[in-house]
Order: sequence, then structure tokens, then C-alpha cells
Amino acid sequence: MRRTNTFEVVPQSDQADTILRRLLDASASLWNQLTYERRQQFFAGESVWDCDGYYDEYVDVLGSATTQQITRVNDDAWRSFFETGEETDQEVSPPGYWGNQADGRDLRTYIRNDAYTICWGERSRLEIPIGSQLKDEYGFGRFERLRVAVRGEPHWQGEQGRLHLTYDDADETYRAHQPVTVPEAEQTTPTRTDAAALDIGANVLVACTTTAGDQYWYSGQEPFRQFRETTERIADAKAKLPDGQQTSKRIQRLYRKRSSRRDHAVNALLRGLVERLHDDDVETIYHGDLTGVLGEYWSVEANLKARTFWAHRQCLDQLANVCEEYGIKVASLSEAWTSQTCPECGERERTRRHRETLRCPCGFEGHADLAASRTLLEQATNTEVRPTARPVRFQWDDHQWYPVEGAAVASNE
Repeated sequence: MRRTNTFEVVPQSDQADTILRRLLDASASLWNQLTYERRQQFFAGESVWDCDGYYDEYVDVLGSATTQQITRVNDDAWRSFFETGEETDQEVSPPGYWGNQADGRDLRTYIRNDAYTICWGERSRLEIPIGSQLKDEYGFGRFERLRVAVRGEPHWQGEQGRLHLTYDDADETYRAHQPVTVPEAEQTTPTRTDAAALDIGANVLVACTTTAGDQYWYSGQEPFRQFRETTERIADAKAKLPDGQQTSKRIQRLYRKRSSRRDHAVNALLRGLVERLHDDDVETIYHGDLTGVLGEYWSVEANLKARTFWAHRQCLDQLANVCEEYGIKVASLSEAWTSQTCPECGERERTRRHRETLRCPCGFEGHADLAASRTLLEQATNTEVRPTARPVRFQWDDHQWYPVEGAAVASNE
């Protein structure tokens, strides 16, 4: 059984913070360069496996184990991409980047399972490898590793997997996610056989249905309000720039703040949802693929949601990362017509959707995104799904997702 320990990493000095930040930034740079070359080769119809030359460029900063691990994770992402396309016979999107040019790189890395050590106790600490260049610059010994304090306690004991280390720009915190394999004797849940399907969007960030009949949905209202507010501040700051000047440090900070707050909400959503689904014995998560679906919308706000706020590819990449930690399979399927199809009778031509509500002549009326996730799940599993309880709605409070008691199934957000 796979479980994940999550804890904060707290550098105790400016030097340790600088080294850790450089390590994560170099990891993101390696990922982005490798991804860029592979995407170029893929779209040119060439093999994506002929990329080389990056090891020597990064090994002096990252060390050999981490350089190889980032490359291996990238290999796995591309392998999963090709396998998903073959299994579903659907067009899916290739792996994406860690961050973008406007907002900067997402600081993260992966440390091989046998290359790091966590010592728990009164002064808990994490030790991770760094490259020879960083060792020489900061006076480390040849076999010395970077040592940083950690805050938290392990909830699970077992064989450790590779460490996923990230920096959350929203609250300026380093976090580590350590998957562990709990021994068979400690397992308290049966073998996982259930499945779930996700409808991912902007108004409702995620609508989920499981084969057990549970349904969850996460409102995008508050995250988008924050995103739009910061966008207006960016526009105001740009309007005050001197003639000929395109940007400023303040504008760049606002861009980073806008993205980090959105990413913080989405990452917390996905981690909480995947953990919940894992506890519900879900073995496979299906999600809709929107390749070639996005178009232009009549509303400026709708376009802002679809084109800027809604980082669909990044959301799917994070979903894959978290599911890997929990040992859950991820598959992509076309979601064409799913949000117009009645989950009760299968009608799709005569259904009507108004904002978040789907109505059908057969008498069905419900949340359109939940209906879409239910239809997608039935198509993926060829099994009829019957919701067993009232859907649970989750709202964001800038720190965590919490269930809203007595929330209506349909919403006019």
C-alpha cells in the first residue's frame, strides 16, 4: 500500500536556502530543456528518445543521482503519454513544462529513494545530495550532503520512494512529499478495484464521480476572484509605466503572485482529492482530454478563465505526479459531448445547459460538470454508475479546501 508523508523543509541559514533554491531551479531548467527538445522532435515526427547532452550540463549542480532521476521522471511522463494514446485511441497532449516564460519556472525536484536521508527526532533533518560545483562554492566536503531542518512528523513507516521537493511561492514554503510502501501486515484497506472520473475546468475546477457512487466538486469561484484581482493590479501597473517600458520588478512580482496563488489552490485540491480517492480504494482515475477543444469565448472574463487562469496541462501534470505517489493509475479519454449527455437516459441532442445546470426532457436536472464526470466514468468502465449520496461541494479559503454544508448541487457561479 502506498502512502505519502508530507512535511515542510526549513533551511536554517541564507546559504542553505540559496543552495536549495539553486538545486530546484536547475532541476526545473533541466526538465524544461528536455521537454522542449522532445516536444520539437515529437511535432516534427521524429523520435523523442534521441535527446542527450544534458547530463554534463547539469551534473555539477544537481549531482549524478538527481540529474538521472529528473531525466527518468521525464522519460516516464513521455512513456505514459504514448501508452495512454495507444490504449484509448484518443488524441492526448504531450508532457508540459514546469512553469512558463511569463511567470518563471516552478521550483521542484525529485531525489532518488536511496540518495536522501530523513532523520526524525527532536531536531528532524533532511539530507540530500548536491553537485560538485555547489560543494566547491560553499565549502562542502567531497561526500558531504546538504542538510536542512524539517518540520512535521511521519504518519507512515515503510520503504521510502523518491522524494518530491517543491517550493510554494504563495506562502514561501518548501515542502517535501515522501511516498512510502507500507508493509502488507499494516494494510487496513482491501485491494483497490474502484475507479473515478474527473471533469476539469475553470468555473468548477474539478468534478469527480466514483464507481462507488460518491461525487465531489471543487468551486473555482474564490481562486478565480483572486486571479482576476491580481490581473487588474497588473493592468493598472502597466498603465503607469513610462513610454517604451514593457515591465517592471513590481509587475513581475504580481505575475508570480498570481500564478503561485492559483497553483497553491490547485495543488492542494489534487493532493487532497487523490488521498481521498486512495482511501476509497480507487485504482484508476480517468480525466477528460481537451486537445483541440478550447476556442474563443464571447466574454472577456470567459476568455481570461479559459486561456490564462485555467492551466489545464499543468493541472494534469500535477495530477499524474500525485497519483504516482499513491500508486493510482491515470488515463485520459475524450470528453466530447459528456457535458451535454444526460446521465439518466443518454440523450444529448435535446438537453439544455444553463451555466452549471443540465436539464433533460426525461426529467433529469443536475450539475453539468458532475453529470459529465459520471458519463465519462461510465464510458471508461462500461459500467452504470448510480450516485449514492448528495454531492459534496468544496470551497477554497486561501489555505485549504473545506466542505460546504447544505450546498446546492447546481450553482450559478
